[in-house]
Amino acid sequence: MHILIIEDDIDLGPAILAALKQAGMTGVWVRRLGDAAAFVEEQPDCVLLDLGLPDGDGLAFLAGLRGRGIAVPVIVITARTALEDRLVGLDGGADDFLVKPVIMAELISRVGAVVRRSARQAGERWTFGELALEPRSFRAWLNGAALDLSPREFRLLVELARSPECVVSKSTLGQRMEPLGDPLDSATMEVHLSNLRRKIGAGRIRTVRGVGYQLVVGEGA
Repeated sequence: MHILIIEDDIDLGPAILAALKQAGMTGVWVRRLGDAAAFVEEQPDCVLLDLGLPDGDGLAFLAGLRGRGIAVPVIVITARTALEDRLVGLDGGADDFLVKPVIMAELISRVGAVVRRSARQAGERWTFGELALEPRSFRAWLNGAALDLSPREFRLLVELARSPECVVSKSTLGQRMEPLGDPLDSATMEVHLSNLRRKIGAGRIRTVRGVGYQLVVGEGA
């Protein structure tokens, strides 16, 4: 998973980045709303949003996202403790609300929960027609038969399945594949994608030339 952190606290931002990395996720941290827009376009799996930022209010930024039809999960992280503030945030389109000081284990758990909900996959098994997978148990099935996938093939499938029918850019996918090191290079990724296509059906992974890849879950799969 790739997470966008919008937080002006110079201690909390790096601490969240470190916690995400330890949990096997990638992240980018910005301190101003003006710097966040470009990273939203990269389709993060979740946004961690502070409310009081140097160049504007986080709720206004959130309203702008929802007004443009951007459905990325958003967890509001703030020092505001009043019930009214939490209700305003949730009613304004936030998926969850976390009050500072942040407990990192809880934050990681909440990120996983909102991402699963956003993918309409509330349970452990994600189902896309004849294709099913369980990310936590590293298992996948096609037409009820277990698939023999390598670790990288399985990870590719999971990352594409997080945003079914959405195009995941090559750079984003490469970074997610190796969250603790250098991004996976294009040539190696193509080899693993070719093997994955052979095992789940070539029509289930569409290449958008010059952009990235898309898990197809409709009739064309």
